[in-house]
Amino acid sequence: MSKRDYYDILGITRAATDVEIKSAYRKLAMKYHPDRNPGDHKAEEKFKEAAEAYAILADSDKRSLYDRFGHAGVSSASGAGGGFDPSVFSGFEDILGGLGDIFGFGDLFGGGRRRGGPQRGADLRYDLEISFEESARGTETAIQIPRQETCAACHGSGAAPGSSPTQCPQCRGQGQVRFQQGFFTVARTCPQCRGAGRIVTTPCKTCHGAGRVSHERKITVKIPAGIASGQQLRLQGEGESGSAGGPAGHLYVVVQVHEHEFFRRDGNNLFCEIPVNFTTLALGGDIQVPTLDGADTVKVPEGTQTGTTLRLRGKGMPDVNGRGRGDLFATVQVQTPKKLSREQRQLLEQLSKMLPKEKFEPRTREEEENERNLFDRVKDMFG
Repeated sequence: MSKRDYYDILGITRAATDVEIKSAYRKLAMKYHPDRNPGDHKAEEKFKEAAEAYAILADSDKRSLYDRFGHAGVSSASGAGGGFDPSVFSGFEDILGGLGDIFGFGDLFGGGRRRGGPQRGADLRYDLEISFEESARGTETAIQIPRQETCAACHGSGAAPGSSPTQCPQCRGQGQVRFQQGFFTVARTCPQCRGAGRIVTTPCKTCHGAGRVSHERKITVKIPAGIASGQQLRLQGEGESGSAGGPAGHLYVVVQVHEHEFFRRDGNNLFCEIPVNFTTLALGGDIQVPTLDGADTVKVPEGTQTGTTLRLRGKGMPDVNGRGRGDLFATVQVQTPKKLSREQRQLLEQLSKMLPKEKFEPRTREEEENERNLFDRVKDMFG
């Protein structure tokens, strides 16, 4: 019986890249793996077939021979059986891209990792809310973190003081048991010691044999000036304790900054709107602009239009990495008085008559002088 083309088996073209070959094999291996198809001999054959095709096409030298001479060119290189090489399974967990543990494949083909060895502790996350002012100036705060820590009574061994764990009799300290399944050997986590390779016969009374206990710890966190919402701080080794002597995980503090009632942040720049009397916009003058450091006096040029943006350099948020500060952009908006006295209304009516209409009409020197006098009187009234 003639053998199928390796490219057809994986469902790829002859121009397929290494990434495409690996991806195609991964899909077939997941689909036809014997553990997912117990007793299905057809699935087992397809699984073997895909593994054989991958063993050839994933190797550049073997693939070159196969492309030139077909199956005859790789029969000697791939074993006496004419193509299938069981050693391809040694990299099966890597091919699955880390999914081996999810589907129980992590311990297959003798390549599983012993679960009882030192393991790193879990990372933790803490969401911290701070005010806008605290983010601008930086702050220091204390937080309470519930976490798993190494038991002080047994020092993480899980055994009562004065005793020690014994070697697991079923796996003899390996943490795995092996048995034959079909055409290959399977290594599984030992059910008796659950991969630890040892058994605690006299459990610690404090942690009940777990080696770790729940504890709430107070940690001081330094928040740098300029931090923004969504940014996180990593506190190395402040996560949960590792097991069997493994290192502790990390604590990630994710910062959420409250919005400010006046300022709006964009990067390190700040934006705000300043209400200004229309007389100040028309005549020019000084206005007070709030900043993070207090009010600054800013000169408004004569004839400034509402919507004009003034830039205050270096008055924005500090850079979280200490690289200076952003700018503050203040947009002036005309402030229309809501209530007018009788005299104010009369003055505004006079001003309205003297202002140019849609069609420009030349004015006499006397009219211009009267207009300037009227502006001065309005300025005195509205400040």
